[in-house]
Amino acid sequence: MPIADSDGTAIYYERHGSGPAILFVHGSGGHHAAWWQQVAALREEFTVVTVDLRGFGKSDSSMPEFDGQDFPGDVVAVLDAEELTDVMLVGQSIGSVAALRAGLLRPERVSSVVLGHSLGGISHPELKELAAADRAEAVKLPVIDRLLTKPFQRERADLTFLFQQMGTFNVARMQDLRNLDTNGPTLTEIQDSGVKVAFLAGEKDAVLSVKTVTRAHELLAGSHLEIVEGAPHSMYWETPRAYNAAVAHLRRTLTAEKESV
Repeated sequence: MPIADSDGTAIYYERHGSGPAILFVHGSGGHHAAWWQQVAALREEFTVVTVDLRGFGKSDSSMPEFDGQDFPGDVVAVLDAEELTDVMLVGQSIGSVAALRAGLLRPERVSSVVLGHSLGGISHPELKELAAADRAEAVKLPVIDRLLTKPFQRERADLTFLFQQMGTFNVARMQDLRNLDTNGPTLTEIQDSGVKVAFLAGEKDAVLSVKTVTRAHELLAGSHLEIVEGAPHSMYWETPRAYNAAVAHLRRTLTAEKESV
């Protein structure tokens, strides 16, 4: 069972397949097993790494409280343990914040970061205002309706139930991740890192609007934007074929041409 040491905290992770590396970072209700539809589809072409942040899944959950500021270090610990280079980090929702920070901490290992349904905690006044407006609308909905579309809930009651059960394996909760946004990176810091950034958005995302994500893309020079038609916030779960195709396309095209340092 692979374990990485993140400053004394045991971090569980898995490595599958071979080829260019993709490391997935789950959101507040996920863990390594949430990526089952991605591992099976992508491991023939890529090295697929999944990780449990502290407090989630099989990682150490014994601490009395969790600090979201520690999560990027958990990702870095896996990158270092496996001695990975030219990695594409793919975050889901708030996991994108940890992914972006990890990429900026290890630009020699990370060539690109995909911010899935997230602005990655970028420090910018206009983006914070837009995201806050989106959240104000999202909280009017039941949690499950923010994450999956109503037609999917009706037609796939089995997968909806499994989706809800995933979070029961975690000790950490959403409130433990919220302070990840504190002191986020600036647009300039991201650009100076040499790490490529892509925004991956769902057309029907009820948490973060396409308009907001598009504005972030416009502000971050050199970034990429992928909008998946008909996809919700939890695109990886509800529309895995479209999600996997988008991730594979980004992995094939986003390798950064970094200047020697």
